[in-house]
Amino acid sequence: MEYKDLLALVGEEPLFESSLLLAGDVDPHIIRLQLARWKRSGKIYQLRRGLYTLASPYQKVHPHPFLVVNRLRDGSYVSCETALAYYGMIPEIVHETISVTGGRPGTWKTPLGVYRFHHIKPSLLRGYRLLEVAPRQQALVATPEKALLDLVYLQPGGETQAYLDGLRLENLHVVNPETLQTQAQWFDSPKMYRAVDNILAMRSAEEEYKAL
Repeated sequence: MEYKDLLALVGEEPLFESSLLLAGDVDPHIIRLQLARWKRSGKIYQLRRGLYTLASPYQKVHPHPFLVVNRLRDGSYVSCETALAYYGMIPEIVHETISVTGGRPGTWKTPLGVYRFHHIKPSLLRGYRLLEVAPRQQALVATPEKALLDLVYLQPGGETQAYLDGLRLENLHVVNPETLQTQAQWFDSPKMYRAVDNILAMRSAEEEYKAL
């Protein structure tokens, strides 16, 4: 396979896996040598074992960070500050793409950016949905309620008014009170119930302010 053949095969894809190139009547050893050669020459980026993307200027479709982080770890979903920023709930720019996983925590530094994974109990890996984050690119992202609860859960003292005030939360109208209360029950923790009370009080205060 020559590089032009790779472009013809995956040129319209934001990411590709080596298994795609190994299908059919090919020599796996030669394919792996070619991948290594293209990586050294800067024509492709390796994001993890078996996962690649074309490098600029050969890349026609830029992979969305949410798609990348989903593919780095199966079973993970975008949450915490990254999801809150996506929903316009915090004003800060988040320079890492943050996800939660039932596996080991860790940070992946790639040519496309930095991706951080927080560990939560496998029973809490819910409260997310599949969203179209870019044309023809879908990713698993926490609901606004679950993103906020995941952050509170992972942060010592995250349920306190002081911590929540420090987040400078805004646009709390996107938080559904019933959904927030239901999802908090999954954690079965007094900490999370205290967080819900504080978040809903902040939501009410925001609504009253906007009504003035």
